[in-house]
Amino acid sequence: MGPMTDDRTRADDAAYVFHSWSAQAGLNALPIVSAEGSWFTDDTGKRYLDFSSQLVNVNIGHQHPRLVAAIQEQAAKLCTIAPSFANDARSEAARMIVERSPEGMAKVFFTNGGAEANENAMRMARLHTGRPKVLSTYRSYHGATAGAIVATGDPRRWASEPGMPGIVHFWGPYAYRSAFHATSEEQECERALAHLRDVLMVEGPQTVAAILLETVVGTNGILVPPDGYLAGVRALCDEHGILLIADEVMSGFARCGEWFAIDRWGVRPDLITFAKGVNSGYLPLGGVVLSSEIAATFDHRAYPGGLTYSGHPLACASAVASIKIFEEEGIIDHVRALEPVVAERLAKIAENHPSVGEVRGLGMFWAVELVRDQGTREPLVPFNASGPAAAPMGAFAAACKERGLWPFVHFNRTHVVPPCTISESELLEGLDILDAALDVADEHTN
Repeated sequence: MGPMTDDRTRADDAAYVFHSWSAQAGLNALPIVSAEGSWFTDDTGKRYLDFSSQLVNVNIGHQHPRLVAAIQEQAAKLCTIAPSFANDARSEAARMIVERSPEGMAKVFFTNGGAEANENAMRMARLHTGRPKVLSTYRSYHGATAGAIVATGDPRRWASEPGMPGIVHFWGPYAYRSAFHATSEEQECERALAHLRDVLMVEGPQTVAAILLETVVGTNGILVPPDGYLAGVRALCDEHGILLIADEVMSGFARCGEWFAIDRWGVRPDLITFAKGVNSGYLPLGGVVLSSEIAATFDHRAYPGGLTYSGHPLACASAVASIKIFEEEGIIDHVRALEPVVAERLAKIAENHPSVGEVRGLGMFWAVELVRDQGTREPLVPFNASGPAAAPMGAFAAACKERGLWPFVHFNRTHVVPPCTISESELLEGLDILDAALDVADEHTN
């Protein structure tokens, strides 16, 4: 059978593909025919600068030739083998990930993606501590499997409730829209930690197995924790024998200018979950990095969990190649060098647009929060808006796409999350397009 025509692709997609997070009848998925670096091309030949990194996972860019070659080489040697066997690609990937993790981390349990990583991390925490509860924040996303979706703190969990018992949500720091009426980052940190201490008090800290945090909150706003917050959470965990799970699915592997974002604050978690950027999504891969203490729990006690494709050789070979690319091509240093470039340009954009309430971020992980009124901070669209209420954000996104920029939008925010390999000129080109498209958002301000 020859290659399908683009019309056939659209027709078969509409007829046979069931898409996630979507009402099926209204879909018209755009066929993509090629991609390279920071760009992808649709079926009409139009190119888009990928300011979304797809789902904030294509950290080394599209079609990196070294990564493609590594997958081809592994496929020629060994496509698959069960998790119970040892395999050189799996062993090397695990060693390389542990070596780049905070001190004291020991082993890797491989999964197919981030949701399964968080699912297994919560299970490990409960088994290690013998306690039932896991605390996670509002304004979080941890995946769409049964436990991970309940741990999620945004509206995507609503349709799955009631779900896995034992999940308790609390408010994390978000100074721009403080739940604690704070007037500074320092106050926000202090009051958020006091709130968490109070939640632990009324839930019974002796019942809490783990606190699950996105180190830097991703889809729900690129919420960078104030200095001292993660250390404060670590101290509370140590005080009460609670494990700290760092969800680095989106923030890890160069996205925040570090191997893991938590390295910025020098805090050691007990478990780290990862996926996405570890191999830029070229093949499905995620995992849990276990501390030596938690790994020892299962030295003589079987871990009651597993996946058919855990540590799949093709996926692990891609992770090995990806980590080498990060190092040998200086991608983490590249992200650190670009951080002030995007910060300066976004600050100027904010000055020029009444629709911009705040810009925030680090590395190649930024959010532009859009408002109707800078004084009242009323969001450009309501929380969890859909239909006509979401039209202003839809119009902004359409303006970006018309100009050849593919944005990542969620609620009243657009995120600047291009591949970590993006050049400075491409980055500035994309920010110029974003600047122009914000004129559309400005039309909806008071």
